[in-house]
Parts: sequence; structure tokens; C-alpha cells
Amino acid sequence: MSDNSSHRTPVIAANWKMYKTIEEAVCFVKSLVPLIQDVPVRVYIAVPYTALYSAASEAKGSSIVIGAQNMYDATEGAFTGEISANMLKDAGAKFVILGHSERRRLFHETNAFIRRKVEKALLESLQLIFCIGETEQEHEGGKTEEILKQQLDESLGNISAEQMTSIILAYEPIWAIGSGKSALPKKVQAVHAFCRQWVSEKWGKETAQKIIILYGGSVHPNDTKDFMEQPDVDGVLVGGASLKVESFNQIIHYQIAIK
Repeated sequence: MSDNSSHRTPVIAANWKMYKTIEEAVCFVKSLVPLIQDVPVRVYIAVPYTALYSAASEAKGSSIVIGAQNMYDATEGAFTGEISANMLKDAGAKFVILGHSERRRLFHETNAFIRRKVEKALLESLQLIFCIGETEQEHEGGKTEEILKQQLDESLGNISAEQMTSIILAYEPIWAIGSGKSALPKKVQAVHAFCRQWVSEKWGKETAQKIIILYGGSVHPNDTKDFMEQPDVDGVLVGGASLKVESFNQIIHYQIAIK
């Protein structure tokens, strides 16, 4: 449904997951900064908690935005091993990824729990990348829109239009993550259009046209251009291909070439 995709600044985001030491993270950022000066995109990197402060310090003054991969929904308390939004911000994080399928699948995070984390992140003015996606069984059963609508309704349904415009949505089909199998660009476009229509029905077309929607799931330099040519695809959320400066830089520059 997009009719002004050119007005949305594209986002190329990296999710490093449980990879990279502090030294490796700093070296990566230091190497990437000179390669992406003056690029007309926003570059986000979600690093491990341990590397947040050092990576954010290294990225200061550049176009790279450093963030975290998860957070807890409480401000503080007896929650051994957990990290709050305030702690993330204190360490230099500007955004956080919430709702990732690995958190849902491996750590049994429910839509209700994710909603509480979304509300806390918004309250603390921490930008979020909110992930949604369906399993292969759900995909093959024609339930993609049903599953995504449930995830969106139960986690984002009660926020304001202003809050919604600060959220970056990321469609990550679970069957594509880490599998080497990307979804077809036209199929991705259809899902992104569905998500934008969902936003439009809740908060109006103006809000819907402001929302950034990313695609994630085995994204590589050789297929980024095909995704970015779709009118409702505003960027990509990259896993494995974001771990090397060369491949991540190629993805960023593929994007530039067609926008």
C-alpha cells in the first residue's frame, strides 16, 4: 500500500546475536565507519551486552547506531541475570530488539511478556526494533497473516500513534532465519503491505506511511537489492552476513544503489 516509500529513510540493521568479544566489536565498528560516511541510510548494530559501552564509544560521531538485543520489563529488582532499559541506555544503547523469534522459541517469551517490555522501552524512550514472524508449518498452512496479526495485536495494540511511529517493525519468517532460505521478494512485499495496512487501520494512513518495516531472514549481499526494490520494504535486519565488515558493507551499499 506504500505510496511514499522514498520519504522513509532506509535502515540497515545488524543483529550479532551471541558473537563477538569487546575487542572484535570495537575493531568491526572502527573498520566500518570510514566505509559508510555520508550514506543516506541509518545503520543499526545490535551488539552483545558486554560490548555495548565500547562499541557505542567507538561509534560516537558516526552514522552507526548501537543497540541491544533484548531487555527485561522491570526497572530494577531481584532479577538475576537480567538487564533493564535504563542499564542499556547507561551503557550507550540507543535501541533494543524485542520479540525476536529466538527469544520466543528458545526462551518461551509470550506476546504478553513482550508487550510489557515494549511498554517499558517506550516509557524509557528507548527505540525498538519489533520482530514478528511465522513458522514454516504456519507459513505452509496459509496462516502467516493470522499469526502476524496476533503478534501485532497482542504486543503493540494498545500504544499510541506517536509511539508507533518510533517503532521499527521487522518481519522475520522463522523458517528463513539462519536457514540460507530467503523468502521471495514479492512474498515479502505482500507481508509488509499487510503490516502497513494493519497500522493504517489502527492509527491511520499517515502513521502507516511513516513506519519503517524491515525484512530479516538469511539476508545476503546478493539478494538485498531485490528486497529493497519492493515499495514496502524499508531496509533489512541482517544476521550472519552482518558479522563480517565486507559483507555488511556490501549490503549497505547495495541499498544505496537503488534508493
